[in-house]
This record gives sequence, C-alpha cells and structure tokens, in this order.
Amino acid sequence: MKFGIGQSVPRTEDPRLITGNGQFTDDIQLPNQLHMRMLRSPYAHGRITELDVSNVLAMPGVHGVYTAQDITQLGPLPCRAQLKDANGEPAFIPRRPILAEDNVLYVGQPIAAVVAETRDQAQDAVEAIALSVDELPACSQPELALDPDTQPLHAAQPNNLCVHYQLGEASAVDETLAASAYQVVVELVNNRVAPSPLEPRASVAQPTDQGLTLYNPSQGAVAQKAVLRSVFKHADLPSLRGDKDIRVISPDTGGGFGIRGEVSAEACLVLFAADQLNCPVRYLGDRSEMFIADAHGRDNLTTATAGFDATGKLTALRVETTANLGAYCTAVGPFVPTMAGGRIVGSAYRIPQLHHSVRCVFTNTMPVAAYRGAGRPEACYVMERVMERAARQLGIDGVTLRKMNFISAEEMPYTLPSGVVISSGEFAQTLDMALAQADWQNYAARVAESSAKGRLRGIGLGYYIETSGGGVEEEARITVREDGQIDVVVGTFSHGQGHRTTYAQILSETLEVDFERINIIQGDTDVVGFGGGTGGSRSSQMGGIAVQRAGTAVVDQAKNIASEMLQVAVNSVAYEQGEFVTSEHDATVSLSQVAAAARSEQFGGAGLQTTLRYNRGEGFTFPNGCHVAEVEIDPETGVIEILNYCATDDCGRVINPLLASGQVHGGVVQGLGQALYEHAVYDDDGQLVSGSFMDYAMPRADQVADVAVDFNEVLDPNNELGVKGIGEGGACAAPSAVVNAVLDAMACRGVETIDMPMTPLRVWQALQ
Repeated sequence: MKFGIGQSVPRTEDPRLITGNGQFTDDIQLPNQLHMRMLRSPYAHGRITELDVSNVLAMPGVHGVYTAQDITQLGPLPCRAQLKDANGEPAFIPRRPILAEDNVLYVGQPIAAVVAETRDQAQDAVEAIALSVDELPACSQPELALDPDTQPLHAAQPNNLCVHYQLGEASAVDETLAASAYQVVVELVNNRVAPSPLEPRASVAQPTDQGLTLYNPSQGAVAQKAVLRSVFKHADLPSLRGDKDIRVISPDTGGGFGIRGEVSAEACLVLFAADQLNCPVRYLGDRSEMFIADAHGRDNLTTATAGFDATGKLTALRVETTANLGAYCTAVGPFVPTMAGGRIVGSAYRIPQLHHSVRCVFTNTMPVAAYRGAGRPEACYVMERVMERAARQLGIDGVTLRKMNFISAEEMPYTLPSGVVISSGEFAQTLDMALAQADWQNYAARVAESSAKGRLRGIGLGYYIETSGGGVEEEARITVREDGQIDVVVGTFSHGQGHRTTYAQILSETLEVDFERINIIQGDTDVVGFGGGTGGSRSSQMGGIAVQRAGTAVVDQAKNIASEMLQVAVNSVAYEQGEFVTSEHDATVSLSQVAAAARSEQFGGAGLQTTLRYNRGEGFTFPNGCHVAEVEIDPETGVIEILNYCATDDCGRVINPLLASGQVHGGVVQGLGQALYEHAVYDDDGQLVSGSFMDYAMPRADQVADVAVDFNEVLDPNNELGVKGIGEGGACAAPSAVVNAVLDAMACRGVETIDMPMTPLRVWQALQ
C-alpha cells in the first residue's frame, strides 16, 4: 500500500517490540563471554590513598582487574563543547579520566573494573578491593560553588568556574530596565533530574578478525564510534593494529533522552578488556547503579528581570543563571545551558534589549548532560514564569500580555537576540487554538465546581519555542534492488521515534511506490558511514529531507538508464507510479527493471544507488506551541491532580499525526515528571539521597491525564518538506503550563511562587 506524508500509519516497529522480539543490548549473549563490574567511589571528594587489587586476581573466576594505571593508553572522555567567555577566553574543560586517577570527585565515579566468568564473581571481587580515600570537603550545591571558602575540584583551575558565558550588552539592559515603567523579577529552580531509559546501560565488546565490535545502546552509532576513536587513538592494542577498526552496533535502544548520546567509561572499558583478554566482555548496570552512573539533566538556578513599558510591552530582559555541570564536563555539558538554551532565550517574544549571563560551575555531583530539550525547556520555563508574574503585577490578562509581545508572522524572518533567524510561526493563532481546545472561556464555571468540593482549581498555559536541526549535515543512501525492494541507509538513529515508519512514508510518496517495499537501515557503523544520530529534534528535518532528496536523485539517475531501455531521449522520459514512461510510444519500464539493468556492464554494473546529504546551512527550524494544563489541589494534603491537559503544536508539516502525537505525549510526561515528581537530591556531603525509584518518583499512568493533541501546521519555508521537529516540545511546554496552573490555583491564598518539583509537602507548606 502507498502510505505517504500526512497519514497516521501505525509504527511498523511495534509488532516486533510488543511481542517480545526486540533485541536490546542485554539480549546479546556471546559464547565464552565474561562479565564486568565496577568499583565506584562512595565518597564525593577525596584523595585516593590506597587502591589494592593484588588479592583480586586470585579470586574464583576472575580474569582481569583494571585501574587507571592499567589503561594509560586510553585517552580521556572528550567534551565537544568549546566555548569562550565574553573576553574571548576559552572555557576550562578539565581532563575526565575513564577511571579515577589520584582523586575522586563524585559519588559513583568509576575507580576500578573487574572482569570475571559470572556477574556475581565480578561483584564479589569488586567488594574485595581495598580502597582508602582521604576525604575532602564536598560541594554539592551550585549556589556555593564559587564561594571563596569552597575548595576547587580541579587543581588546574583556581575556582570552580568552567566558563562565564554572556550574550548581549549588560550596561544597555541596565539602563533600559532602570527607565522601564515596571520591573518584574522571578527567581527559579530548574531541578536536577535523573534520566531513566527503559533499558539500563549495557555494553558488549567482542574481538573479531576486523577489529573490535561494540554493541551499545545509543542515539547514533557513528557519533559514538568517533568518540571511541578519540579515546583509543594512541592505544597500541592487538585488536586494532593495521587497518583494523572499531565497529559500533546499536540494537534496539529503550529511550535516549540525551544521555544515550554520551559514551560511557564502561563502553571504553569493555572494549579494552575484550582486547586484553581476547574474548567477549559485557557490562550491565543495575537500575539503582544508573542513578550514580548515568549523567543527570537540568540543575539550574536563575534570576530573571524583565522590564515593561506602561502599556505592557517588554523593554528588556536580564537572565542570570548558575548552571551546575557536576564534577566534569560531559560531551555537551557547558553547551546545554549556554548556547543550546541561549539560541531561544526570550522565547517567542519580542525582546528589544537582552543580557544573558550563565556561570557554568563544577560541584561534587554526577556530571550533567543533555536531557530532552537540552537547554530549551529551561529557557522557555524562565520566560513563561516571567510572563505570568508580569501579568499579575501589571494587572493585564496573561493571554493579552503574551499576544502583544509575540513576534508576529509579518515580522519574519526575525533575528532573535542570539542572532539566529526564525522564519515561520503563527504564535497568536497557535495560542488561540490551544485556548479553544482547552475550553478556556468556560473555566470560571469549573472553578465553582471545585470550590464546592473544597478544592483549589487552577489553569495555566506555557508557550514554547525551540530550535531543531542539530548537527551540521545528515546523510541518506538509497539502493533500489532488482526485486523491487528499496534499502535506505540513514545516519539518524531511532530509539522510539518511529523512523522506520516515517522515513518509509516520505520515500513512498517521493518514489510513488508501496510503503512495504522500503527497508530502513540504521545503527551499524559497518553499514552507516556518516551521520549525526538523533537528538535535538533533528531527524524529520535533516534525515527526512536527506531521504527525500536521495529519492529524487535516484529517479533522476534511473531516468538516464530508462531512456536507453526505452530508446528515447532523456527529456521525454517521465516517472509515474513507480514506472518510467515516454510520450513517444506505449512501452514502460519499472523502477525495479531499471535497477536490474543498472547491474549490467552496459550501465556500469554499480546498480541503482544514490547518496545525498542535507546541510543545516539552510537554517534551523523553530517548532513552537502552546500547552494548557488544568489542575485541582486538595489544600488539606497538597496533592495535585491534573484534570485536563491540551497541547497545540506547530511542528511544520506533520509527516505522521499518530507518531507525532506520541512524541508530544512522551515529552509532556517527562515535563510533568520534572514539574511534579522528579528530583535528584544530594545532601551537603555530596551523597545522592534519591538513588532508587523508592526515593526518585516518576509519573505513573494514573497520575497523568489524557493529553489532547492538536497541530497548527505552519510550514517552514526553508526546506522541501516544510517540517520543523516535534520530539522535545512537550518537555519545553509542560513545566511552565503545570506550574502556572498550580500558582493560579494558589493565588487566592496569596502564594506567588513555588519551585519544582511541586510535591504535596511543598504545596502544603506554601498554602500554610
């Protein structure tokens, strides 16, 4: 059947996954495999004074023990974020060793690895390692990181500052704020969260005749291979001598959320151990272990000051943030709160003057990486809290205030304060659609119903804008086989998004062939030679357009062959419904017949294959939308119930409404999790006190209302598909929508502010 763009095609991936036929990394069991377990630091900060593994090799089943002294050939885990401060000085990026060398800087830092015949034997050996640490004072709170009395984490830096990023003119903003009729100030917390993919982290390494193969969950195997090459570039390993190489295979991956874009110490270590022991080595983390072994997300403290004139128009905005990076820089750590979020600071609003200041600091906590939205949810949350506070302070309806400050469609292309140009969006229209969907005008009657039950009812909206199209280029390679099947090799990587379905829809429409003939191939660096993986809502724009363009190029290539087969000039050949036709006679040749002919010597024997790339030089896209949450609070207990949740998103052309709605649902639930439940908490000594699902709460199905989803398809003018991106919008909008709804409910009790997560205790205390 032909399933083209715009149809709600069920995911072709699902039957295999829901019937238990998925293959995740832990499902890969190799003959003669060994098991790795890690010794992790129980201390947040200290000098290692003893690390004795001498008795471990003699323990039952143990084949190898590795400390930092054993892996000196391996380089550190790299940070790709190369930033400069306002003076042009580079950010301080500390060396991040795979295993702790002289110091430990956070609880959970890997210190040693043991490889044994069984997982239990490896764990027993880990527990037998003698470790002594001379503890040092720990700093777990970002607001204390730059205090003179706080000990620096890294000897090469006199303080705990990574970089002080600034955008805009501080003095100009100061002057404008001083002259403004109103100043609105909000202090906000973007709480630290612990990403929790369905699959705990797993890695399996195997020596082969071609080098080393790593099975690893990821958001893009090609990108992971590049990092591993960097780590192993100076290593003289038998498995990598000559022209041998590292091969990365990412099988089914149960969610990415940003952290699966990172290369872990464990992935490097299983490769090293597999080489040294010349046999397969696997690592599987415990679920609780992942709380101290997987990078965290968010963790910002922000003070925002906005100026408004007498009519309610924004005059200036100052955003001052302290961003907690943890003990080291992850691959993207300092980029997320600075440039990633900074692209859209100010959101969808017209900001005449802006100063954006971010101090990225080190603390004795788990390093922080990208988490769904990566800086954009934080920026949107700041702006929506500012607009809601301003509406109350200025006595202007919040909807009216937003509309008068929106960037209008007539002003586009519009240059944002970051210098990035936005080219499409109907913000006021999208807002009106969301209000109609949420039955905003009849809200007062529903308040009365809640009051009669002794409940506090509130409604809130969150408008967001974000950037999609991360990475510079993306590639698609299309091969038409003689049997009519079409292979599409893509550099993006689907870990729940449904690329096998949506890409097939794009190509089905482009080539006018049956959807079932298209096979999407991803996640194996022996097959996929180029690609940035999936992150930053980049796939529909960059991967999708690459697929479309490669499909068009295949037709153009095939026309040359078809013209000779039909014995006519190329310019008289047309392509219709999978066949090449000509106006000169009735004969036709099919796409598969041309593919078969392309294998012959007459046409070069290379077959019918085209590779094409999409270059992001054509511009970012800007997904945006308005979400409305309606809540009810029990004032006796502080428990919040989400009664209604409506989302209206502009992601450009919707390739598959069913899958796009699913992406909205997933993003909303993660946003609700941050707003209401999730919080990775460290005590003052740097110990993680929310280290399991007994202490770290994630939203359950009965705590989430049905999410009503609608789309306002404002096509992006800069790409053929008109797409923008949808994967992270829910995470951008949900926190502000829910927090604004809760504050609306509590306004009658005089509550003006509350921090996430809005736990029952925190709500109850605010109401007192």
